[in-house]
Amino acid sequence: MTSRLSTKISAIAESATLKVDAKAKALQAAGRPVISYAAGEPDFPTPAHIVEAALSAVSDPRNHRYTPAAGLPELREAIAAKTLSDSGTAVEPSQVIVTNGGKQSVYEAFQVLLDPGDEVIVPSPFWTTYPEAIALADGVTVPVFADADAGYLVTVEQLEAARTDRTKVLLFVSPSNPTGAVYSAEQTRVIGEWALEHGIWVISDEIYQNLTYGERAVSILEAVPDLASQVLLVNGVAKTYAMTGWRVGWTVGPVDAVKALGNLQSHLSGNVNNIAQRAAIAALTGPQDSAHEMRAAFDRRRHLILDEFAKVPGFRTPTPDGAFYVYPDVTALLGREWGGRTISTSLELADYILDDAEVAAVPGEAFGPSGYLRFSYALGDEQLVEGARRLARLFG
Repeated sequence: MTSRLSTKISAIAESATLKVDAKAKALQAAGRPVISYAAGEPDFPTPAHIVEAALSAVSDPRNHRYTPAAGLPELREAIAAKTLSDSGTAVEPSQVIVTNGGKQSVYEAFQVLLDPGDEVIVPSPFWTTYPEAIALADGVTVPVFADADAGYLVTVEQLEAARTDRTKVLLFVSPSNPTGAVYSAEQTRVIGEWALEHGIWVISDEIYQNLTYGERAVSILEAVPDLASQVLLVNGVAKTYAMTGWRVGWTVGPVDAVKALGNLQSHLSGNVNNIAQRAAIAALTGPQDSAHEMRAAFDRRRHLILDEFAKVPGFRTPTPDGAFYVYPDVTALLGREWGGRTISTSLELADYILDDAEVAAVPGEAFGPSGYLRFSYALGDEQLVEGARRLARLFG
């Protein structure tokens, strides 16, 4: 009997991060004082000059019509300028395609690069969407895990051990969601040279590029310029400028790949909302003071949550150097009785924490192996501290 719905689409797993966040919001709406560390988005408003640019754009008839599927020329130029300043690589606007958020960039990149059965090496822990996007392109995810002792950073030796004659793509993410880990310039160079040597495409997700708290995140293309013909850089305005809801991302790559991405997008969605594109132009070309202030606030919160989580029994939390997440190893809490039952997985632990401490976190199963929890510190100081204290009381 023919399946009622597509087998491929039916196999997609619901986003675990959005699921936890939705459950937390439902409990809050029911009157429970839930503190949620689940959402991966800044809690700040979009800077005022960006909003003003959008308001002005609404009344401009140019923005009421279809525009090029690859993006407004002015925005593609601004993205090319950002790629030079932040990723250390000079590109032409023709090497840029504007997308409906970084998530669409990730989806389209795999669609354009993969044939059925092609393998993608994905360092783990990984963002929950990557394996689903790979599966939708008929590819195969090959996870390579690095634990807390390794700072959640994989080595080139691990990557080589995972390489086969079906390996087509390496996914490289620095800073990382969910761990906040940042590869050093030297680590990035070694991995880039390995990919170059073996003719492997690299999809480098740089969405958290501007949220680092010490050494900057060196782009893999800056580290190994000879990779230019086999790298797609994914980025967007969401995290740096508190614009998650505006849905503007982009991909930078070789001209033939970007043309293929444009062909796909012309049928998939057409142009990105013109008002949002105008806002993104203001974000990239306007004053950066607000972005710097938000980064400083995240850095302060990073220190605060690390100090507070050090007081939670059973939590072992490596110091993240980027993004706005901590990723504690909680294996010391598993296999023990909590709340009258034995809890064996971080999924069960996250449910117990939400039910008994009214604190929402995303379990490690969403990002790879069990035994970890992701906490976003993109929330107010008072809530951040109170949530940590609830955890300390729960496991104390």
